[in-house]
Order: sequence, then C-alpha cells, then structure tokens
Amino acid sequence: MCGDPSLEKYPGLWVQDCSAATENILIMAVQLNLGAVRLGIYPIEERVSGPRDLVGVPDEVVPFSLIPYGHPAEERKLLDRYDGERVHRERW
Repeated sequence: MCGDPSLEKYPGLWVQDCSAATENILIMAVQLNLGAVRLGIYPIEERVSGPRDLVGVPDEVVPFSLIPYGHPAEERKLLDRYDGERVHRERW
C-alpha cells in the first residue's frame, strides 16, 4: 500500500486513507479464505527506503504498508478481543 501526498484533497489525511485501504484488503483476504497480515512501513525511514528501492517507487509516493497474503498452513481460531469496558458512549 502506497500513498501519494501530492494528490490528496485534504493535506495530512493520506495516512488515514492508506490505513483504511489496508484494513479493507485484510478484511477481503478473510472473505477469500486467505491469510494476510499488515506489516507497517511508514513512518520509519529504514522501512520506507527498502520497498521504495526494491520496486522503484517514485519519490513523491510513500510506501505505507506491506500486506503479504496466501493460503494459511493451518486454520486458526479467530480471537474475540472486544472489551466493552474500553468503549465510551456520549461521555468519556
């Protein structure tokens, strides 16, 4: 997943857009019975430069995340991490 800050309509929101797009890809992978994981790249420069150089990403485009996917070797049970105590409604 890459972002091009020069094309954004509202400056500074490209990171949120890339985050949402990454999550949508992960959700779709589950729907397709694939395994996938988000590997964070941005904002750590050492992580940004590697993929940029590997696939020739233009300077104005920023590598944001990497999403390896494939058929899992094992079936894992989904974890329920919801904690209602951490949800605030109307007031903190």
